Amino acid sequence: MKKVLLVDDEQRMLDLLALYLEPHHFNCTKALGSDMALSYIEKETFDIVLLDIMMPEMNGWELCQGIRHVSDVPIIMVTARDQREDIIKGLRLGADDYITKPFDEDELVARMEALLRRRIPTNRMEVHGLLWDEDRFELTYKHQPIRLTPKEFAMIGLLMKKPNQVFAREQLIELIWGYHSDTDGRTVDSHVRNIREKIRQAGFPIDDHFKTVWGVGYKWVN
Repeated sequence: MKKVLLVDDEQRMLDLLALYLEPHHFNCTKALGSDMALSYIEKETFDIVLLDIMMPEMNGWELCQGIRHVSDVPIIMVTARDQREDIIKGLRLGADDYITKPFDEDELVARMEALLRRRIPTNRMEVHGLLWDEDRFELTYKHQPIRLTPKEFAMIGLLMKKPNQVFAREQLIELIWGYHSDTDGRTVDSHVRNIREKIRQAGFPIDDHFKTVWGVGYKWVN
């Protein structure tokens, strides 16, 4: 289920958007205004943002710029302003797409799905704010780094890429340490303990996701 942040200064519009999106398996967080939106962005990771323009205090253009300082999350501007110059301004300030009110529900969902399809890299996995990024060699939770050894990083990445697949200790040794390694199952168990403890200290509920399959090995559940 994808996480979407809805930003508008009208509660009625937030409720309407959530009503449209939740049947399409979007988990909606509602932000009533820009300040609340920035607070959510700082604390959580979202897959996509739907953003109104005409809001008091900080308008959607300013908020878009603010989000872009801390995140590259896809942004769709949802607004009654349909002038060409407004659309161009929004795109230049960092929005990825633009849809005007009143909008067609199916078109909105299709645009969101199209953006999300282009955002699914195989070397980057995110589960409830826990982000594994192979290119950067980083594991973070809510943007805070978690220090792992190379073997720990490889193991958690392997499991996150294959949710619900059970990996026997022997499989993990072959995939992480190599076929000719003399590593044994106790080393695997030790790495698992270290991974769990480090991620638990960061505040992520690791025990809900990193599971032991007794007598077999380990698996990851989203």
